[in-house]
Amino acid sequence: MQEVATACRVTERTAQRIVADLEQAGYLNRERVGQRTRYTVNLDPPLRHPAETGLYVRDLLKLLSSRTPEETDADPRTVTALTA
Repeated sequence: MQEVATACRVTERTAQRIVADLEQAGYLNRERVGQRTRYTVNLDPPLRHPAETGLYVRDLLKLLSSRTPEETDADPRTVTALTA
């Protein structure tokens, strides 16, 4: 969780709350692998904001992964974390 928080430039506690919300909403699945937790993204749910009606998680990730660090004005590690 610390790696996620650092990549997103938020506190670890904030990252935990965001991940818990995404898991509860069905966007993430959690699996224990030894002492680590592995998260996988569910690409099929629709985005939940009314302005994004008809768009799905896979559409958002496709958009994000097609941008370069210069286009997102982000640290390259952040872009890698989003597309990995």
